[in-house]
Amino acid sequence: MGWVSTFMYYGFWAVAAWSAAALVGRELESGTARLAWTQGVTPARWLVTKLTAPALVLIAGGAVFVPVYRWAWSAHRALMGDDWTFADVFAARGPLVVAYGLCALAVGTLTALVVRRTLPAAALSVAVMIVLNRYVEKYREDYWPPATGTPHGAVIQVDSASYHPQSHYWPLHLVETGIILTVTALATAAAFLLLAHRTVPARHAPPGVPA
Repeated sequence: MGWVSTFMYYGFWAVAAWSAAALVGRELESGTARLAWTQGVTPARWLVTKLTAPALVLIAGGAVFVPVYRWAWSAHRALMGDDWTFADVFAARGPLVVAYGLCALAVGTLTALVVRRTLPAAALSVAVMIVLNRYVEKYREDYWPPATGTPHGAVIQVDSASYHPQSHYWPLHLVETGIILTVTALATAAAFLLLAHRTVPARHAPPGVPA
């Protein structure tokens, strides 16, 4: 289960690379997307169709995984470790693990639309998600006012007198989830705006004539 939580958490790297390369980038690079746009499928509808299925898979997978992992972690801490501050444990016990997957999907899509080349888009999207993840994790302790006194058990230490006890898990977790979902929404909106801007000529071009 420890390896499963690590795989689920850092799986957003694979989601970013896949969405940038196989889901969107390949069709832009090969011209398949433009062909679809000349056959009565609007660019916006094309992108909605591309994103809906993987987004639903990520949400459904998280809806199954998170409760199972929470049960296993709570019931077998002696085997799995009791440190809720580990990055993968922190994410896998709640919706944050799903938020990172959705964010990677959106960032990968936006990167593919910007770069329009499969391999560079995949590499750049993974790099962006790694930087975002490291930055958000670095400031995790600042997302909720810390407690003071003598810590007991596993804590997120803020300084010599302040810390986050396990009771702060949900406030910290939900704030970080909100941050990641905000980035997801911004990246998704930017992807649709960029697509609309770049495909205005394509919507007015005769069938079979490249824009």
